[in-house]
Amino acid sequence: MFSYYLEENLNALYFDLENKKYKHGAYRKFVVTDNKRREISVASIKNRVVHRLLYEYLNEIYDSTFIFDAWSCRKNKGLLGAIERAQNFLCQRSSSYIWRSDIKKFFDSVNQQILLDTIFRKIKDPKALILLREIIGSYGMGQNERERESMCVTRKGMPIGNLTSQIFANIYLNEFDRFIKHELKVKNYLRYGDDFIIIADNSKQLEKIRSSAIEFLNDKFQLEINKKHDIIIKAKQGLKFLGVVIFPNGRKLNKRNSTRVKENLKLKNISSYSGLVKKHSQIKKIKEFNWIILDYYDNQF
Repeated sequence: MFSYYLEENLNALYFDLENKKYKHGAYRKFVVTDNKRREISVASIKNRVVHRLLYEYLNEIYDSTFIFDAWSCRKNKGLLGAIERAQNFLCQRSSSYIWRSDIKKFFDSVNQQILLDTIFRKIKDPKALILLREIIGSYGMGQNERERESMCVTRKGMPIGNLTSQIFANIYLNEFDRFIKHELKVKNYLRYGDDFIIIADNSKQLEKIRSSAIEFLNDKFQLEINKKHDIIIKAKQGLKFLGVVIFPNGRKLNKRNSTRVKENLKLKNISSYSGLVKKHSQIKKIKEFNWIILDYYDNQF
């Protein structure tokens, strides 16, 4: 095991990195179906050490280039911050219209060569470039393809589960963010992962923005909008976004998450579920959940 001979293995890893001999290992894969079916790819401890090094290196270079309202996987940002920011948008513009969407199979659709080209415009360090090629190209690679120098040219996909995939996603979509903010002049735009919202005064204006955004994603990055989640609504109807339903004057857990909390309640998760309900519910729902907790304790003891 890597951690059992930690010092020896770290020295060997350092040697491989310094001498450009590092090769990424295979992924262990499993499927989760908590919300939707997703294949998770898990790298070995050795490779995760390298992922962390590369993540910190890229984050220091790129984070200041991201727009303020890119909320996923960034320091002092995160899911709750994104929800509260979206809530603030709706509170300020209660009569507005919202385009809510996400990208169809985003992690499976990332063109590895486009990602590399995007990063190489900013990163010039030779060792970093070799490492980036190795890690990006490691996903979807068969045993017989290790020998191919041009393996990333047409390959697609990033592993869900890699720490590096999180910052790669922000780098890949950064140009889209800047197109929305600076070219289309959208004031209220927010993205978390590949989920995003755009707010405008009327539906006609929003349709024009939507058309331009879809064309940009397709032409520049070979990405498609997920038609299932491609909707334009009035703010007053309630925005279903990031597991909650947001209104101009409040929010609540969406039906799926509310049901999951009630069905999966256990001693070990009461504290976290209680915090979740309190963050996204009004007083009435919080009281109802407290009664559910009391009933659970009565049945257990």
